[in-house]
Amino acid sequence: MWTTLCLRRAACLLRVAGGCSSRHAPQRCLTTFPLSRQPPWHSQTQAFAVPRLCYATKRWSVSLNLCRTFKKDTKSTLDIPLGPVTVTDIKHYLRSKDVPFHDGYSCLHAPSIFCEQPPGGSGTLSKDSFSIFIDKTTGQFLCMETGVEGSWEDLQDCLEVMQKEGQTSMNPNVLLGYPASLEEQEEREMELREVQRIWSSAVPFSDLHEEDAQLAKTMFGMGKLTNATLKRFNVRFFKPTKSLVFPWFGGRDSGLRGVKLLSAGTDAAGQVVYTEATVPRPSSYHNLFGLPLVGRKDSEVVLTGREADSMAVSQATGLPSLALPRGVSCLPPALLPYLEQFRRVTLWLGGDMRSWEASKVFSRKLGLKRCSLVRPGNQQPSAAEALAQGRNLGRIVKSSIPAAHKSIVSFKQLRDDVYGELSNTEQVAGVKWTRFPDLTKILKGHRKGELTVFTGPTGSGKTTFISEYALDLCMNGVNTLWGSFEINNVRLAKIMLTQFSMQRLEDNLEQYDAWADRFEELPLYFMTFHGQQSLKVVLDTMQHAVYLYDISHVVIDNLQFMMGQENLSVDKFAVQDHIIGAFRKFATHSSCHVTLIIHPRKEEDDKELQTASIFGTAKASQEADNVLILQEKKLVTCPGRRSLQVAKNRFDGDVGIFPLEFNKGSLTFATPLKGKHKLRKVKLEKTEEGGVEGGEVEMSKEVGKKEKGEKIEKPAKAPRTAKTVKGAQASGKTSPKGEGKDL
Repeated sequence: MWTTLCLRRAACLLRVAGGCSSRHAPQRCLTTFPLSRQPPWHSQTQAFAVPRLCYATKRWSVSLNLCRTFKKDTKSTLDIPLGPVTVTDIKHYLRSKDVPFHDGYSCLHAPSIFCEQPPGGSGTLSKDSFSIFIDKTTGQFLCMETGVEGSWEDLQDCLEVMQKEGQTSMNPNVLLGYPASLEEQEEREMELREVQRIWSSAVPFSDLHEEDAQLAKTMFGMGKLTNATLKRFNVRFFKPTKSLVFPWFGGRDSGLRGVKLLSAGTDAAGQVVYTEATVPRPSSYHNLFGLPLVGRKDSEVVLTGREADSMAVSQATGLPSLALPRGVSCLPPALLPYLEQFRRVTLWLGGDMRSWEASKVFSRKLGLKRCSLVRPGNQQPSAAEALAQGRNLGRIVKSSIPAAHKSIVSFKQLRDDVYGELSNTEQVAGVKWTRFPDLTKILKGHRKGELTVFTGPTGSGKTTFISEYALDLCMNGVNTLWGSFEINNVRLAKIMLTQFSMQRLEDNLEQYDAWADRFEELPLYFMTFHGQQSLKVVLDTMQHAVYLYDISHVVIDNLQFMMGQENLSVDKFAVQDHIIGAFRKFATHSSCHVTLIIHPRKEEDDKELQTASIFGTAKASQEADNVLILQEKKLVTCPGRRSLQVAKNRFDGDVGIFPLEFNKGSLTFATPLKGKHKLRKVKLEKTEEGGVEGGEVEMSKEVGKKEKGEKIEKPAKAPRTAKTVKGAQASGKTSPKGEGKDL
């Protein structure tokens, strides 16, 4: 008897035809009753307050689905586009029509063609004028000002008509007044009447008796929510079915467009379950609960899966909070334009793994870069449960993790950067050396964020060369920081000033002030360290210099002097690997080039250095983007000949070697002028008798004979057993003009 009465009251309030019971109600009248959406774990439910109402709701929803299936499918076949639209196609079309736009997170923003725009062109448009949001994936559009929405084809048709007619805007009624079938019109009118009837029959919580209000809130897990919060969100209680009523306000007039009814019940195991029903049907129910409370200037929002969670977040944190209309099951693309204004979106959809998986899926729609996720767990349940347990909701929101891992990106995020490198190859290659054109030819330039390892024999002039190497870059505008741990800064500055002036200032002291004034203008800085130093202190100094002076090149001379202050109980090679890894990380994260000087292993004087000659493990050469080796060919009766070998070049793979000529007066290295003999390295191999195979010894004797004026006899060619290596390093070839002969 009581169940029949409840059903009759619900049927009366929902205007089931002529006061008929659900059994005899006409099928078209059943379309006015809201669809129910059962949770996935819900099987057979027993209504908590009205035992048979949920069952009736389920039965009516099935009938509704059956009666609408044919019409929905028929309409869908008409909406299928001829081909998939891409964001590139959309942008190309808008440019062809001279429609300004800018990129959003999930939509393109363009000026509304359904509103009159101010004269003066696109330059006078304000941010609010870009009120049409075009979905990047589907092309669906929504005009926030007029409420006009449609497909990408609809927008194209409007733009074509405007261009053909020479109009600057279009009447929104062109699409809003699109005639619907008589059945659709009757259905929509009936839905609106039912919405108004349910809403007017529902009672605000402030009008309920205190005990009844508390009982209702407890039944829906909202015992900690205040009546003020429920009033601010316009939540009401529908007594006939003991359901909560959540309103949907929207449209140009912010009128009531729909309602959601939430009923509580228990399943066979005695667990409380909630049943939802919406008017209109869920496919048309696009309500972001709480949206009317969001201001235009709000830039942060918390998305939840239930209305109770949304109210809990708002009450506890004061942050704007919205509830998705379908919880964790779906994020309709039609809602994306309403979320474009937020720079930070925190998804707190629930406390289970399904909510967690949904959060990761939804964040891809919203834009991974701006989304953060609340990971479910015992300490982080749903928002309503957290409020009931007395937890700090603000702390939970702040502890959310980024949806996009900083070490994982897609090509979409790299697309513009790749195009920039392809279109600006010279700039991407870096700063060019002026004094070392051959080095520029091989390395292409000096680039930020790289690690260069430089080595050479003891006494070969590593510090002198690298000081000119860095000075050249500094003269080309590269902010440079010198860390000289082997020689003091006064001596280093003297060397660099001599190289800068290209003369012996000891002999021209009257020019010192003039050259010093010019040298002082260079963006050159020195660390005040000398001798062994801690890695942490050095890194902190480097980081401070990058922040304060925008340093883009750091020179460390040298690595071995930094290893003394580290933990002596650790193997020295492990310490070196740790230091190299730290410099590699610094270069990458600070976008600063680090040049690291490392002494080589002790090699025989007659052998050339290789990448494997760098002191320590292979980590130095592996971590480095560039490996430079200062080679020195020691001769018997004259100073050794030097050359610079590029053994590794990660930028484009080019490697090679070129000769250097040292000028003792100016302490500079320079490429020998044409017409002089260039140094060509000859690989030495010991024979079984212990001698040296090749022509190096004989060549050294030739040098002595030349100095004495004796006649030179050409030595017999030794059989070549060494493997030929491509490139200048192993080839013995000479130029057509006789340049590059072996000494």
